[in-house]
Amino acid sequence: MQVLDAESFSAAASVSRETMERLKAYEALLLKWQKSINLVSSATLTDLWRRHMWDSGQLAAMAPVEAKRWVDLGSGAGFPGLVVAVLLRDRPGFQMDLVESDQRKCVFLREAARITGAPVRVHACRIEDFVMEEGVAPDIISARALASLWQILTWSAPFWGKSTIGLFPKGRNVTDELTGSRKDWIFEVEANASQSDSSGTVLKLWGLKHANLRRDL
Repeated sequence: MQVLDAESFSAAASVSRETMERLKAYEALLLKWQKSINLVSSATLTDLWRRHMWDSGQLAAMAPVEAKRWVDLGSGAGFPGLVVAVLLRDRPGFQMDLVESDQRKCVFLREAARITGAPVRVHACRIEDFVMEEGVAPDIISARALASLWQILTWSAPFWGKSTIGLFPKGRNVTDELTGSRKDWIFEVEANASQSDSSGTVLKLWGLKHANLRRDL
């Protein structure tokens, strides 16, 4: 199903009326703040539900049903992390950690989390400075429109556990990014066609190891 607006998003994601009300409140807040803070490219606002909402929302269905701890890196305006948190807010024990270095965007994320009731913690710091709770590894790590796959893996490597899964939307250069990443990293990967962009791919990645050390992280 092609997602073009809130109604088609609701049908594609099979979400409740209450969830859609939360997402629409998030949309309204984003459009309001966009006037003073560049949260997303203005050129994408007319296609917000496909380009941002659905591109983010599709990740929720790719995560295992038992996944509860999710870390989203470089969250920006909340894509994909905040959208996923709204979609999965009723999953028992679910917690989303949003890592964003831009202080103004962090203020926006906290307000968006407040009005949507999303189970979110906002970390106003660089990815290199983010520290997971001792002895805890995320079930899911995500990053969208952030950096090359190699860079994302290098930044996020300290957080990975044996059962951690990475979900990374990628564009036309996905093959080159995979090739470049395998120079330093060993991993299993599944490439899924993006539901929001015919030229896009969502990488589902697990079993991350450093190629030089040949050991689990």
